[in-house]
Amino acid sequence: MIVPEHPSNAAGVAVHYDELDPAYRRIWGDHVHHGYWREGHETPEQAAAALVKLVEQKLALQPGLRLCDIGCGYGATAADLLTRHEVSIVGLTLSPAQHRIATDRSPDFSCLLRDWLDNGLPSASFDRAYAIESSEHMVDKARFFTEARRILRPGGRLVVCAWLEGEGARPWEVRHLLLPICREGRLPSMGSRIDYERLASDAGFRLTGYQDISREVRRTWSICLARLAKSMISDSSIRRLALSHATQSRDFMLSLPRLILALRTGAMRYGIFQWETV
Repeated sequence: MIVPEHPSNAAGVAVHYDELDPAYRRIWGDHVHHGYWREGHETPEQAAAALVKLVEQKLALQPGLRLCDIGCGYGATAADLLTRHEVSIVGLTLSPAQHRIATDRSPDFSCLLRDWLDNGLPSASFDRAYAIESSEHMVDKARFFTEARRILRPGGRLVVCAWLEGEGARPWEVRHLLLPICREGRLPSMGSRIDYERLASDAGFRLTGYQDISREVRRTWSICLARLAKSMISDSSIRRLALSHATQSRDFMLSLPRLILALRTGAMRYGIFQWETV
């Protein structure tokens, strides 16, 4: 488990997404997650939608199911799923900026401005749960899993997309890539595949699938870096956001080249887990 010297907390995560809300939406869009280039010629928008469809396949949705979107962002994933399935979805986000947009997504989607680690949801009240790049922001990853297990009914399923510490990451990669990525991206820690599997098992989950798609998602950050550079020239609001000393999260710009390198060297991996309740 990679843990920076001064780990972020829930309040720091909320500030990060609120401050960078204009940049996230203008540079990448409403899907605050990687794209998935399975064929290689997809547009960034198609790639982002493709990752949602991959998660959708692993959730094995059926009419009438109740889903929990852990770290729902702007609610774009939930809205996408609801166009194809007769289900209901409850999402949680720490960011007021995200919450304002997510609340208007769909009558079948309810967005709560709430910390997942103190979610207050009834036990055994959901059939499926998914977390797309949100578990990284959890201060207590063991509790992330125990809460997921608590709210799922018997036979429930959990799908998690996560940034992971690569096996055999070298000391220089940890020092110059992974630790700064955690600090700049407001990740209290970055677990490995082994860490996630152990924590999920301890919480009462049985692993039913794992897929490493690091190669298929890594193009995301090259596109983001190019778009940021263009926006710095053409968009005065993005330029002010990036250059202002008042922006607490502006150091995340430094993580874009780090993320490109970390995914290319294997210091960081991108995995999709699929678990069922025991």
